Amino acid sequence: MAINHPSFGTLADDRILIFDTTLRDGEQSPGFSMNLEEKLRMAEALSELGIDVMEAGFPIASPGDFESVQSIARKFAKDGPVVCGLARTSPADILSAAEAIAPAARKRIHTFVSTSPLHMRVKLRMEPDAVLALVTASVTLARNHTDDVEWSAEDGSRTEDEFLCRCVEAAIKAGATTINIPDTVGYAVPEDLFRIFDMLRRRVPGADGVIFSTHNHNDLGLAVANTLAAIRAGARQVECTVNGIGERAGNASLEEVAMAIRTRADVIGQKTGIVCENILRTSKLLVGITGFDVQPNKAIVGRNAFAHESGIHQDGMLKDAGTYEIMTPESVGWAKTSLVMGKHSGRAAFRDKLKTLGYQIGDNALNDAFRRFKDLADRKKIVYDEDISALVDDEVLRGHDRIKLVDLSVSTGMTTQPTATVVLEVDGQPRHGVGRGDGAVDATFVALREAFPHEVELKLYAVQAVTDGTDAQARVTVRLAEAGKTVDGQGADTDTIIASARAYVHALNKLLLKRDRTAPPEMARSA
Repeated sequence: MAINHPSFGTLADDRILIFDTTLRDGEQSPGFSMNLEEKLRMAEALSELGIDVMEAGFPIASPGDFESVQSIARKFAKDGPVVCGLARTSPADILSAAEAIAPAARKRIHTFVSTSPLHMRVKLRMEPDAVLALVTASVTLARNHTDDVEWSAEDGSRTEDEFLCRCVEAAIKAGATTINIPDTVGYAVPEDLFRIFDMLRRRVPGADGVIFSTHNHNDLGLAVANTLAAIRAGARQVECTVNGIGERAGNASLEEVAMAIRTRADVIGQKTGIVCENILRTSKLLVGITGFDVQPNKAIVGRNAFAHESGIHQDGMLKDAGTYEIMTPESVGWAKTSLVMGKHSGRAAFRDKLKTLGYQIGDNALNDAFRRFKDLADRKKIVYDEDISALVDDEVLRGHDRIKLVDLSVSTGMTTQPTATVVLEVDGQPRHGVGRGDGAVDATFVALREAFPHEVELKLYAVQAVTDGTDAQARVTVRLAEAGKTVDGQGADTDTIIASARAYVHALNKLLLKRDRTAPPEMARSA
C-alpha cells in the first residue's frame, strides 16, 4: 500500500528509504569524532551517495553539535536529503533540534524514549503510563515545529508487545510520520524483527499511514540480516551507517544493505535511491576523516572483497567472472585497475584522477596534493589509487589543523641511542623539539611532546602497508587518551617514521578539538 509522507509525497510500494546516521550514531563511537569541516565534507558525500534522510547530530549535546547540525541544515537549504536532529523527550531537547534543523529545505525531528521493562525500571525509573504520556507530549511538541516527526522506541526489540503497541499508537495519534523500532543492543535475531514489525502493522490503528523504520546494532553480527527481515515484514526505512560504524560493534552497514537489496532483488523485491557507484569513495572518505580503516575482508568495501587468490577461484574468474563474483567491482566504485599514475603524469591527469576517486578540492589544496604526489612518485616505482587516496587524506583533509608537522629528522643505529628532531607549526608559530628514546618512533614521539608539551597515554600504535612492495606507503594509526577522551590519528608516508609522526600529530589535533568542546549533558545512547 502506498504511503503519503510529508517529506517524500506518495512513497512507491517498492521503495526503501535510506536513513543515514553516520554523523550521529556513528560519531558516538570512541575515537570517531569529526570537526565541522569534516562533517560538512561527509554530509556532501552522503548527499551524492543518494541517501534520503541524514541524521546530522544531537543538537543539545553541545554547542559544537548544535553548530554542526545547523551548518548542515544550511548546506541543504534549497534541496538535498531530509536533515534530521535527534532529541530526547524533554522540551529543551526538542526545541534545540527544531532550531538547529530550521534552515533545511526538508527537516525532521527524531525523538525517542526507552520502552523495555529493563530500561524503564533502571534507566528512566518511570512507570509505563508515565512513559506513554511522554511519548504523546514529545511527539506533539515536535510536530508543532515540523510536519516530519520520527518517534523511536529505544530498546524496542526487548519491549513487551502490548506496551509497544500502545506506545506506537500514541505516537501515531500525536502526529509521528515515521515509527522506528530499534534493536538498540543487538540482541534480536531475524525472526524477532520479522515478528515485531508484522505484529505492529497488523495490530496498531493507523499503522498503514506511517513509515516503519528499522535500526539494528551489530553486537551479534546480525544487523544486516535483521534489517532485511524487517524489510520483509514491511519496514520501509532502513537506518544505517557507512562502513557500519557506530557504538560498540556498530550499526547495519549502509553499503551491505544497499547491495543486498540490489543484488537480491529477486527475493527482496525492493529498491533504494543509493548511487551504488559512489559507495567506495564515500567509504574511503570516512576512513580518511576518522582514521579507522575497514578490515580487508569487509563486504563490498574491503580491499579483498573482489580479490581472488585460490587457483580454483582464479581459473573460474578467467573463464567467467560470474563464477565467483555476485556483483561487479565497478558497480560499487572499484576500478578494474589502479595502476594509472606515475612521475610523468601531469596536473590535469592528477586532477582527473582525484575526481575519479571522489575528491573535489580547490586549487590551493590541489597544488599541495600534486606536490606530494610528485614527491611520492619519485620515491615509488608504482603509484596506486590507494597511494593517492592516502596522501590526499593525510594532507588535504587536515589542512586546517592547528598543529602541523613541518620537518622531522631521525638519527638511529645499532650502537647509538635514537634521536629525533622535529619542527611543528602550532597556530602559525614554529615549535622545535628534540627527543631520545628506545627506538626511532619512541624518540619521535618524545620530540613531539617537547615541541608541544602535553600529557597523554599512548593506547595503540599500528602500522599497515597501503599497497604491496618494499616501497609501499605505510599507514600508521595512533590512539591517544587524555582525561577519558580517546582519539585515533592516521598518517601515511613511504617512511614509516614520518607516517608515525603524522599520525601522532593528527591525533593531537583531534584531542584539541575535544578540549574545545563543552562537556555535553547526559548523552543519548543510540536510539
